[in-house]
Amino acid sequence: MGKSKFRMPTAYTILFLLILLVAAATWVIPAGSYDYVDGIPQAGTYHAVPASPQGIGDVLKAAFSGFYDAVDVCVFILMVGGFLGVVMKTGAVDAGVASIIRLLGGREKWLIPILMLFFGLGGTTYGMWEETMAFYPLLIPVFLAAGYDAVVGISVILLGAGAGVIASTVNPFATGIAAGFAGVSLGDGILLRAIQWVVFEGAAIWYVSAYAAKVRKNPSKSVVGVGAGKLHVTMDEPVAFTPRRKVILAIFGLTFAVMTYGVIPFGEMGLPLPELGWWFPELSALFLVGGVVIGLIDHMKEEEIVETFVAGCADLLGVALIIGISRGITVLMNDGGITDTILHWGEQALSGTGSISFVLLVYLIYLPLTVLIPSSSGLATLSVPVMAPLGRFAGVGGELVVTAFQSACGLVNIITPTAAVVMGALALGKVPYDRWVKYVWKLMLYFFLLNMLFLIAGVLLG
Repeated sequence: MGKSKFRMPTAYTILFLLILLVAAATWVIPAGSYDYVDGIPQAGTYHAVPASPQGIGDVLKAAFSGFYDAVDVCVFILMVGGFLGVVMKTGAVDAGVASIIRLLGGREKWLIPILMLFFGLGGTTYGMWEETMAFYPLLIPVFLAAGYDAVVGISVILLGAGAGVIASTVNPFATGIAAGFAGVSLGDGILLRAIQWVVFEGAAIWYVSAYAAKVRKNPSKSVVGVGAGKLHVTMDEPVAFTPRRKVILAIFGLTFAVMTYGVIPFGEMGLPLPELGWWFPELSALFLVGGVVIGLIDHMKEEEIVETFVAGCADLLGVALIIGISRGITVLMNDGGITDTILHWGEQALSGTGSISFVLLVYLIYLPLTVLIPSSSGLATLSVPVMAPLGRFAGVGGELVVTAFQSACGLVNIITPTAAVVMGALALGKVPYDRWVKYVWKLMLYFFLLNMLFLIAGVLLG
């Protein structure tokens, strides 16, 4: 019996199919809107508005509208690509990776918990998510050279940061915004979320470490198959780790350190450290300058630096396009007037429920909402002002509404094809989306059940 000829569509096709599905929904789901005060929807004010079904022209424009909406992220990705193109041409990364592998001498497995804890701390404290895109081209080759597959490299970053985001403690972009709309402080419920972070990060490290050990022992166990999902990594001819390459690698690492420091909102976290308040425009400039400086240190000519930087940008152009297309789904929903209607259905489902039923329903409702609106800050702004007042009638504090929101949002964004980070990371690692789902679904089930247990415990202990 012959093998099935079915092949999973590319990320672009999956996203365009989702755009078509959302466009079709605008013809079926009634259009509606809440009354907004200073951009915040008011609970109980939902009303019907004239329908705005999205046609073929709107579908064709959606991806471009999404690209315009996400242009800051897309330019950042291109600048990272240019920066990495220059760095890779110097040979410093190849030499550095070879040196790390030699130094570890078979102990590469310790990179997994160490790096996942780093990304997990970033996720729980300041919502490290989009910024992780810069790390995939850096770390995937390291894990490939160590005998793992691309899935391990992706998991260390995506699941490390993702587990942290699920259990955000003081993340101002999700927890902070949601807490403000729920009328509670950032510190309310922090103990429950801190315990949640320890459990979730531990579970993610265990899951990735077990898979990594299995793949290294028997490469045929890889979900992407033997020889698939691999980037160009070769250690057959070691590159000399010269003093110049060491300086380049130091500047390379410093660039990422400055990026991380620049985006942390120390003031909102109550830390007495100077806050730069950087975001994608500043980060794009950082990587542009970093690429030029490294090119000059390597004695590249002006024309060579420009050509290498542009070629590096081209390498990540597909990732930037995926991010833009995924943002187009939200744009189409808003243009079709169905976003508030879907939220209103959730509001109706929650009315008159008991405490435990309410908090679990909030969590379940946020799962599909996050697929449609992957931005945690955007979803918090749109929904928490509606959900939190309902919680007070059910005897559920605002801090549990916040926990339910961020737990669902963080969980879904690890696997949904509408999440630009997921699709971008898989594109960088050349891992098909269906293989990622096959690999991660069990961990998602563990997280799903653990989230429900934590929410029930929050109600019982509240």
